[in-house]
Amino acid sequence: MPAHAAEKVSPVRRFRDLLATARSYWPQRRRPVGRVAINLAPRRSPYGGGNQFIQQVSRYLTFHGYEVVYHLDSQVDCVLIIDGRDALTTFGLPEIQAFKRRYPSVVCIHRVNECDQRKQSDFMDNLLARVNSAADYTVFISRWLRDYHASRWFDPAKPHAVIHNGADPSVFHPLGNRPPSSEEAFRLVTHHWSDNPIKGFTVYEEIDRLIEKGELPNVELWVIGRWPAGMQWRSARLIGPVTGHRLADLLRQCHAYVTASLWEPGGMHFIEGAQCGLPVLYHMDGGGIVEVAEGFGIGFRDDVLGAIEAMRARYPELRHQTLSRGPSGDRMCMAYRQLIQALLLADGNMA
Repeated sequence: MPAHAAEKVSPVRRFRDLLATARSYWPQRRRPVGRVAINLAPRRSPYGGGNQFIQQVSRYLTFHGYEVVYHLDSQVDCVLIIDGRDALTTFGLPEIQAFKRRYPSVVCIHRVNECDQRKQSDFMDNLLARVNSAADYTVFISRWLRDYHASRWFDPAKPHAVIHNGADPSVFHPLGNRPPSSEEAFRLVTHHWSDNPIKGFTVYEEIDRLIEKGELPNVELWVIGRWPAGMQWRSARLIGPVTGHRLADLLRQCHAYVTASLWEPGGMHFIEGAQCGLPVLYHMDGGGIVEVAEGFGIGFRDDVLGAIEAMRARYPELRHQTLSRGPSGDRMCMAYRQLIQALLLADGNMA
């Protein structure tokens, strides 16, 4: 037995260690680096990718010395617009416009993460264009989304950047995931909160049938979340909606992620899978998914069977690429912090 194994640690020592750890998370400063107002407050319950973004960025900015608030006041240095729908936000476009008139030096960043094509709606593009009129700088969550809006209302000569999404690395990480052994099935997984057919359920149903007919031997399909009413699954393992650590644990039990979702501005579902170590099978009409997943996955249109077989044949290579080049919540948060810092230093010269 190691000499230290029987050593007892007193409650006082444990408390001091805990206190030292806590203090290390909150470095002492006389004043915040800057004050950032976000117009959508975080929610404790699952509320989509925007809520995940706010939770991550708020924590990250706070840790790096910023003060994050969800209202406007005279001490705010930077406004981050997440949503333009007044019913959902803590302050909307009229308040932002009035605030900018009173404090013209305040930097306003608009994060654009939606479009009508994805939502199958007819109001979102116009809403985003109106809200963007108050922005000094625009961030798109994919090049695909930037080009989509540039073909409709956005002037690409305006100051802007593309920052891809990332998931919380304390939850969605690859530790515990492993390649399939020679004896076990190759497990594909997908998960969606929405049961909208545009999420790719026709393709998932096709995979389910291919497995049931024996055309994909030793392959399993796990479907997590919701799916259209009336779907007749034949072989898939079905798991109801789960979030957070429970979802990540399930993802890490699988070997590859499949998404057939169409026209996604960026998407979080496949990012959560990739951060758990899973190479991605993605639809070539997946919008912003493609530019991210093409670095560690395989695209398909009509031949999902061939894509799955190629994934299995190239699995070691693709898994290595996923682990080395995959998405990162840390990288996303750092990009926003660096952008905010650069804009606050720019003194209005943000071209």
